[in-house]
Amino acid sequence: MAPQTHPSGLTLGTRSSPLALAQARLTATALEEAHGWPAGAVQIVTVRTSGDRIQDRPLAEVGGKALWTKELDLALLAGETDCSVHSMKDVESDRPPSLRIAAMLPRADVRDRLIGVGSFDALPMGAVVGTSSPRRAAQVRRIRPDLKTVSIRGNVETRLAKRDAGEVDATLLAAAGLDRIGRGEVGVAIAVDTMLPAPAQGAVGIECRADDGRVTALLAAIDHADTHAAVAAERAFTLALGGTCHSPVAALALVDGNTIDFRCELFSEDGADHIADTARFAIGDLAAPAELARALLGRAPLSIRKLFEGQA
Repeated sequence: MAPQTHPSGLTLGTRSSPLALAQARLTATALEEAHGWPAGAVQIVTVRTSGDRIQDRPLAEVGGKALWTKELDLALLAGETDCSVHSMKDVESDRPPSLRIAAMLPRADVRDRLIGVGSFDALPMGAVVGTSSPRRAAQVRRIRPDLKTVSIRGNVETRLAKRDAGEVDATLLAAAGLDRIGRGEVGVAIAVDTMLPAPAQGAVGIECRADDGRVTALLAAIDHADTHAAVAAERAFTLALGGTCHSPVAALALVDGNTIDFRCELFSEDGADHIADTARFAIGDLAAPAELARALLGRAPLSIRKLFEGQA
């Protein structure tokens, strides 16, 4: 039998941060192993995004999640890459119809990690917690109203350095990201009952052109069905809600056989107001999380509803 050939020049577009590159290497390795290709058969191409360039302001002030995807999308649509690798929690819910999330790797740890102290209780009164996430900021203030939150940006090592330099007393990072760059020893994992994660947290998605049947078929071989189903439900919830980077939203879908157990929470910016709900529905029923989003927002206090006015 002739040896199996591999596609020439299959390219993965990715951001250039250490975490993004680690996720791209995971994807490349998964493709090579799934198709029996030699190591290095999949080429990784780095693309510098607006989110990488703008480090002095919260994303919500300068364009939101699209700052992580815009340049990757342009490279993909121009044919400079065959697919893009994304941290799914950083991908806006409403994507161009010309693109398709064709695969997701198995989801990693969905929890946040608290860095700098062993628990929120260990922080002194009025301590400063650094985070650029409105969700995390609201959750921190709900847990400890006396704490102050300040925005810090940058890659994982930059944020850890700011904590070590004493710019903040503590910070929060995704456990999955720390694990993927080999920093799993950093911080203390926070139970999801204490801090429900962001929609799609811990998931890596691979996107291609919607009309590229060849690449779509190649990516299907590494698609983790349960992760894809769970993240699709969380993103349907966010899309119906109108959630953006301005919005303190948490959601988690867990696959149980052919069913999804869904949890969600909305917060006011200061965490003082909060509303939560749960639901159980069939895998693939994206209307159910969308309806849940609309119903939850309809019952929410004004301080929460005003965050979504004009966005849904």
